[in-house]
Amino acid sequence: MRKTIATCLLIVAVTTYAQNHQTSWQNAFYKSYEAEKAGKYTLAINELKKVYKTDNYFVNIRLGWLHYLSKQHAEAEKHYLNAIRLKPYSIEARFGIVKPYSATEQWDKVKEQYHQILKIDPQNTVANYWLGVIYYNRKNYQNAVKLFEKVVNLYPLDYDSVIMLAWTKLNLGKSAEASILFNHALTLRPGDESATNGLKLIK
Repeated sequence: MRKTIATCLLIVAVTTYAQNHQTSWQNAFYKSYEAEKAGKYTLAINELKKVYKTDNYFVNIRLGWLHYLSKQHAEAEKHYLNAIRLKPYSIEARFGIVKPYSATEQWDKVKEQYHQILKIDPQNTVANYWLGVIYYNRKNYQNAVKLFEKVVNLYPLDYDSVIMLAWTKLNLGKSAEASILFNHALTLRPGDESATNGLKLIK
C-alpha cells in the first residue's frame, strides 16, 4: 500500500514538473515572438536563452534566425549549424544558415548548402534557382543552364527563372533559344526591360 502511494505521488510530481516546464518553455517562445514583432531582437534572444538547450532543434533554429536579424552573424551560424547537426535532413535549417553566409559574402559556403539541399531534395526550386544564379555570376554558364532549365520545366510561368535561362542561353551562344525565352518573358511581364535588352542584342 505504501509503495502504491509513493508511486502515485512520484507520478504526480513528475507530471506537475513536466507541465510547469512545458508552460515556461512555451511562455519563453511567446515572449520572443512578441519581442521580435516589436523589433526588440536582443530581448527576444534573451527570452529564449532562459530555456536554451544545446540538443533542442527548435530553440537553436529560432536563435539562429534572431541572431541573424540582429546582425550577429557568427552567433547565427553557430546556432544554425547546431540545428543542422541535430537534424541533418532539415532543409529549413540549411536555408536558414544561407542567410548569415550571404550577409557575410561567404559564397562558397552558400553554394555548398544549396548542393546539400539538392542532395536531399533534387527538385527544390529555390535551391536550384539560387545555385544557378551563383554559377551565372561566376560565368559558369554550363552549370547554370542545367539548374535554370530544371526550374523552368517545373514552373514554365516563373518569370525570374525564364529570364535567367534566357540570358544564360544567350551567353552560351544559343541565340535562337534565347530569343524564344526572351519573348516568353515579355509575355509574362509586358514591356520587361531585361527581356527587351536581350532581344536587342540578338537582332
